[in-house]
Amino acid sequence: MTIVPTDAVQGLSSADVAERVANGQTNAFKDASSRSAWSIIRANTFTLFNAIIGACFLVLLLLGRWQDALFGFSAIANMVIGSVQEFRAKAALDRLALLHAPSARVVRNSEVAEIAVADVVLGDLLVLRAGDQVAADAAVTVATRLQLDESMLTGESDPIDKMADADVLSGSIVVGGEGNAVVTRVGADSFANQLATEAKKFSLVTSELRTSINKVLKWLTWVIGPISLLVLNAQMFVYGGWSTAIASGHWREAAVNTIAAVVAMIPLGLVLMTSIAFAFGALKLATQQVLVQELPAVEGLARIDVICLDKTGTLTEGDIVFDAAHPVPTTPPTGWDRVLAWYGSEPDANATARCLTAAFTVQPGSDPDARIPFSSARKWSAVSFGDAESGTWILGGPEMVFPARTGEAPSNTELRRQAVELAASGRRTLVLARIPQRLSDDDVQAERLPGAPTPVTLLTFQERIRPDARETLAYFANQGVTVRVISGDNPETVAAIAREVGLDAPHGYDARELPEDQTQLAEILENTVVFGRVTPAQKKAMVQALQTAGHTVAMTGDGVNDALAIKEADIGIAMESGSAATKAVARIVLLDSKFSHLPRVVAEGRQVIANIERVSMLFLTKTAYATALAVIFGALLLEFPFLPRQLALTDGLTIGIPAFFLALMPNTRRYIPGFLNRALSFAVPAGLVIAVALALYSLAATSAGINIDELRTGSTLILTVVGLWVLIVLSRPIDGWKILIIGSMLIGLILAYSIPLARHFFVLVDLSLTTALLVLVVSTLTIGAIEIIRFVHRRYVRRSVQRAPSTSPQRSPR
Repeated sequence: MTIVPTDAVQGLSSADVAERVANGQTNAFKDASSRSAWSIIRANTFTLFNAIIGACFLVLLLLGRWQDALFGFSAIANMVIGSVQEFRAKAALDRLALLHAPSARVVRNSEVAEIAVADVVLGDLLVLRAGDQVAADAAVTVATRLQLDESMLTGESDPIDKMADADVLSGSIVVGGEGNAVVTRVGADSFANQLATEAKKFSLVTSELRTSINKVLKWLTWVIGPISLLVLNAQMFVYGGWSTAIASGHWREAAVNTIAAVVAMIPLGLVLMTSIAFAFGALKLATQQVLVQELPAVEGLARIDVICLDKTGTLTEGDIVFDAAHPVPTTPPTGWDRVLAWYGSEPDANATARCLTAAFTVQPGSDPDARIPFSSARKWSAVSFGDAESGTWILGGPEMVFPARTGEAPSNTELRRQAVELAASGRRTLVLARIPQRLSDDDVQAERLPGAPTPVTLLTFQERIRPDARETLAYFANQGVTVRVISGDNPETVAAIAREVGLDAPHGYDARELPEDQTQLAEILENTVVFGRVTPAQKKAMVQALQTAGHTVAMTGDGVNDALAIKEADIGIAMESGSAATKAVARIVLLDSKFSHLPRVVAEGRQVIANIERVSMLFLTKTAYATALAVIFGALLLEFPFLPRQLALTDGLTIGIPAFFLALMPNTRRYIPGFLNRALSFAVPAGLVIAVALALYSLAATSAGINIDELRTGSTLILTVVGLWVLIVLSRPIDGWKILIIGSMLIGLILAYSIPLARHFFVLVDLSLTTALLVLVVSTLTIGAIEIIRFVHRRYVRRSVQRAPSTSPQRSPR
């Protein structure tokens, strides 16, 4: 994009502006939604399984069998919960904005005008004054002590001096001085909008539970069609063949039987129960000042093995406190403490200087008559007073006030050595120095000192360490979670703070020396704990490198410079005190900005994972026996031994209702990868045993001449009794609450068989002696087989857990 040179005084003319508007070179930026509402509804509604369930539901309603269509409400609940989760994530992203300035000040036709930010065009001459937010990326043409705060964009905590030809970024704030700048990038090309666009890319948090369930559903996709045809064919043959069944109207019964088999194969309740467990976990965390913006994030933090922390706002409170004064001469000159009080209280004092007011309260006896303001380029300021504080006082960085020179005084060398030593302990250092001569007008204009300074005292400052940081990091270390500290500050300062909170970090790594190659970057990340001078793009690349190396990564932060990395991480965690953009892309927000809440989030996630694994074995056992039943009865041309409403009864008593309570019970088991394999290793053999047992019962009952209603009643009783035993097996050890739950389900079974209205609705009849004996024998043998399967399954799980690689330990840096 070519920029026509802009007159540094007149700015653009009206004709120049019109030309750029016509070419689309304006700062207008369409803040597109991360994802349309229709696309979310479509994705959660028009799925293969919703189509199958919807078709079955509709067929039953058309046949007048609404009693058998209750399963449709579970599908509707799944659709609603899925849509709500994605709408919440979308709403958070749509709130993301980095540019908040309502207007911009520009020079056009030699006059200063205030215009809407969207009306700024390429090549406009911006007028920047203290308090302004830069509306578009620009290059400085004129600057008078111009200072910008870019901390929320780049992570640099100190204001930056901007001279002529320096670049300024959209979204940064003018904190001092004034200047003009020519716009170089507008609209979607500007830094702030590029960052916002990247952060707004829609994605759902990775969930092993959700992924595993989707994998099961995908497998069922391949088999449900052929199995449905197999079952339908068998049911039609039971009623005399296709032509006879159609002519006699028995095809309706065949259709109902087929739907019963198909619906039983789909673990609809598992999806619903997982969402409910996530929702309850999120509600519990909300009472502890933790906002979960996407429900599966409750699970996610329990799976992480690397957590990346930003220093400011996470390990530290984010503010600076005065530490101590270290006088260089034995008796410093009179008035040095009053000069520090003035430095702390002057209107232009930065955050570091303002800390001095807590320790130094008595002001000088006279006002300053000359001063050179602080500049981040030279890193010192100077002031002259009259009376007892005569001369010139300088406050600044030791290495800038006393740069190394040949033949300098030994005291200056010792001062710098002492400053380096103090800085290595994590403290910021400033030096107060004095020159006997006072500042002249020429000195102020040229921003120079009137002579050689003499050191008075070294001052140390430190960031306030969060009181909960050490304890929280110790928790993660005990859990085998590796910690990486990633900051935009000086690497040695960050390393010192990391050591103070208990991390093994002898040195910090300067991110300016990091390789771009992901493999090399991952290797450095494996062996280094602390990184400093990290840019926003590097933070994102570091998260990606860790993920490429097989890690599950959490990222915490509070600044806009953390937003991309938080978005990229498996679990992004933001502080409430942080920027709106960072909170918008985070999965979890700590509402009181306390890092110490994270162990509770981990514990809640573990409870969800462990309980859903137990519950999933119930649902997947049902899927396994339902699939096997459909195949066996289809192949043997037997009438399906259940009505849909009878399966709804057994599901409710043996899976649905108890699963709801089991999913919410306390569970402190540590996360172990491989949830789906463990669940299927029990569910598949148990399901096959149950299916074979029901098939043998049906064959025996048919041979004995038992009518279909009595056969189905016996099948329902067998499945309920065996299902309750599976519940008992998976709930061990059985305690008070579990006894109450299982006992209630047994009472429910008795009531279903005893209450006339329930018996009529579920089509349950009295059993003959032959059927009762068959039910007793088949149930007993199946329960024995289930016990054997559980015994073998526990041994298999124990061996697989012992073989599984442990979470990578935290290593020492190079």
